[in-house]
Amino acid sequence: MTDTLLRTPFGFDSTAAEVIAGVDLVGRRAIVTGGASGIGVETARALAGAGAHVTLAVRDVAAGHRAAADIGGTVDVAALDLSDVASVDAFVASWTGPLDVLVNNAGVMAIQELTMSASGHEMQFATNHLGHFALAVGLHDALAASGNARIVSVSSSGHLRSPVVFDDVDFAFRDYDPFGAYGQSKTANVLFAVEATRRWAADGILANALMPGGIATPLQRHLPADYAEQALTAFRAAGTDFKTVEQGAATSTLLAASPLLDGVGGRYFEDCNEAEVVYRRTGPGRGGVAPYALDPANAERLWELSSALIGRS
Repeated sequence: MTDTLLRTPFGFDSTAAEVIAGVDLVGRRAIVTGGASGIGVETARALAGAGAHVTLAVRDVAAGHRAAADIGGTVDVAALDLSDVASVDAFVASWTGPLDVLVNNAGVMAIQELTMSASGHEMQFATNHLGHFALAVGLHDALAASGNARIVSVSSSGHLRSPVVFDDVDFAFRDYDPFGAYGQSKTANVLFAVEATRRWAADGILANALMPGGIATPLQRHLPADYAEQALTAFRAAGTDFKTVEQGAATSTLLAASPLLDGVGGRYFEDCNEAEVVYRRTGPGRGGVAPYALDPANAERLWELSSALIGRS
């Protein structure tokens, strides 16, 4: 983290289309996980609209094809279940050629009961972090072949709810907390960007993390039906508001494609600007990034743990 925070002309109200206006991605290849719904669709739409060849990596292939038809441009669809390392490996094995942009967008939020992945890990940590970690590691050579690749790690202000609890990531000893588990996985998304940049910058690969904003999307499907309404009330009480999906995709798109991010890695953004470090979680919509999410020692420790958990050296 530098002493000077990166500032752009964009902000809360900016849309994905606005931040990518004038950017030419013809000849570039991008993967967007979870590209069949929510901000994933709008991120993919913006990248494809700028000329990129986009692959939607999705669990529901039929939904992916519907999204691809709606987006237009050069958009492929491929099956990917991030909670299943075998599915990740199959996706990686099928990829050929360079990769310029990897948007790790897919996720699950606040699963109400402790649920384990096929490989035996808490489902939010397995899907939101481990699956994306395995995907990025597996695609390292394709990213390096680009010579100027970017990884976008979609985190959340939910990371302020929990650091990574290294001695118990799977809630074997702690009482399970849906939002605590979500927060841990979102902290992991930031730490991944920090360590990926440290390890891979020399290979021409940079990674950044972001908070897209408060948005009503299918991400909240595990929560009560009135959750979005309650959250919106809390946001407005704090002096902010929900974003549209087009606004919610803006920061992801900025990190994926804008020349304003050339040479920038290992940072955390919100509302299209680098976020300030905060030392206490103060409420909905307040934002900021926790120091534990940017800590280099935590980032290196998580990388080593994640490598062991997915069986990679």
